[in-house]
Amino acid sequence: MSTVNYDAVIVGGGLAGLTAGLRLAKSGRKVAVIAKGDPACSLSTGCIDVLGAADNPLAAMAALPAEHPYRLAGPERITAAIEFFRATMAASGLNYHGELSANRRIMTPIGSYKTTCLVPESMAAADPAAHDELDLVAFTRLKDFFPAYIQARQPNARVHSFDAGATSSLAIAARLDDEAFRAHFIDWLKGLDLKAGKLCLPAVLGLEEHVTVLAEIRSACGGEVFEIPTLPPSLPGLRLFKHLKQALQNLGGDLYWGREIAAIERQKNGAIEAVTLKSSGRAARVQGRAFILASGAFVSGGLYAEQHGTVIETVFNLPTHAPAERESWFKPGFFERGHPIESAGVRVDERFKPLESDYPNLWACGSVLAHGEITKHQCGHGLAIATGYAAAMSCEEFLA
Repeated sequence: MSTVNYDAVIVGGGLAGLTAGLRLAKSGRKVAVIAKGDPACSLSTGCIDVLGAADNPLAAMAALPAEHPYRLAGPERITAAIEFFRATMAASGLNYHGELSANRRIMTPIGSYKTTCLVPESMAAADPAAHDELDLVAFTRLKDFFPAYIQARQPNARVHSFDAGATSSLAIAARLDDEAFRAHFIDWLKGLDLKAGKLCLPAVLGLEEHVTVLAEIRSACGGEVFEIPTLPPSLPGLRLFKHLKQALQNLGGDLYWGREIAAIERQKNGAIEAVTLKSSGRAARVQGRAFILASGAFVSGGLYAEQHGTVIETVFNLPTHAPAERESWFKPGFFERGHPIESAGVRVDERFKPLESDYPNLWACGSVLAHGEITKHQCGHGLAIATGYAAAMSCEEFLA
């Protein structure tokens, strides 16, 4: 069995885990990220929801319950985390716009609006106050975009249809990554009578060559251009995930992707010594001085609900919080916000160390944490960034 040694091993490759890994790697630490597969952020709009129901997310955090992860992180660490994220993305070529002090809105593929905080540059011009007139490009075979719904809500939107010869946003993005096809599409755009000064398209403006595609289309149109997220998988989420992974690898971080933990080794004092990864061939042993749990909640498999009502943390078997009776986990209405089960997870202190745990070198972050109530507060990506950063800071103090 081969062994690789690290300063920090992060279990979970979502936005929280990658943020923690990036923060530690930028401090010069040798970092590994272990992940079962691609995370929820790769299916998302790519926008950063910090506290969706508030006009001023940062100010509104003071009204959250004391046990909420934002309250544990505190405004200084949250502000530092968001600035760290923006700087990291900018350095990778994917700029984000927005401020913690003010939410903004973006258009959805049915013409309604979604509240968020930070948006990628391709959505920065999606200002609903300026939507008196729009030129909307629709792709005739695209399944996950609904121009008729948008036009019903935006009656001054003029729809221009283009046949890209593909039925998915991923396939159209791949075609626009190709220089020859992109030139053909831009020639078609130049032939349109674009009067609004603001052009919107479904989020298909490239994956590998996104920055170039966006710049060339802006130049061709001579006005503002913005993307509208499609149904999952949405290209902005895939771009976010791609840039995060690449940024970590550029800093020397190692990725163990598509791998699960088979066994945990502990020292005499209870500290985690190493984890062994499942393998059909030669097993890999990953040793670390510190470990960060960022395995996600129920959808990601970080939490598991048993039939009799117990919620289990699936990697280290940490103690969890959950509503006492399974019958009380859900409200009567499916679409009601604040189902009690949303509060389930691992409880941590202000250093993001799990409570009632005997692992001295373990921290936790992201949606595996208790009391986040992500759907209720619309805070998924923001919570991931803030707690991943805060857990990494505490881990760095331990490693110093």
